[in-house]
Amino acid sequence: QVQLVESGGGTAQAGGSLRLSCAVSGRTFSSYGMGWFLQAPGKEREFVAAITRSGTIRKYPDSVQGRFTISRDNVKNMVYLQMNSLKPEDTAVYYCAARTISTITTMASLGSYNYWGQGTQVTVSS
Repeated sequence: QVQLVESGGGTAQAGGSLRLSCAVSGRTFSSYGMGWFLQAPGKEREFVAAITRSGTIRKYPDSVQGRFTISRDNVKNMVYLQMNSLKPEDTAVYYCAARTISTITTMASLGSYNYWGQGTQVTVSS
């Protein structure tokens, strides 16, 4: 069983930065594609960033492109989301997710992820 635990959420001012971390249990971390998703109150969960098993391919939606960076450490079993130039509309609960499939075209697909963390709250004040 894979367990994911997010940390690093909190409150930041608009224009500021936060770094989220996700610790993944298990000895096969390098076999999982990883992603970050957010869910704002009253809205559906949506894609934020994804990274392939080796870390060579990363994908972002236009809304965070150039501001957010996903990375992973396959030795420490960690995945990170560096968030810069934060905006009030980034306020949401952020979830870390892992998937076993490697199809690049579905990296942004919520349904392609098998395992989820409990989420961490990010609040950006104006």
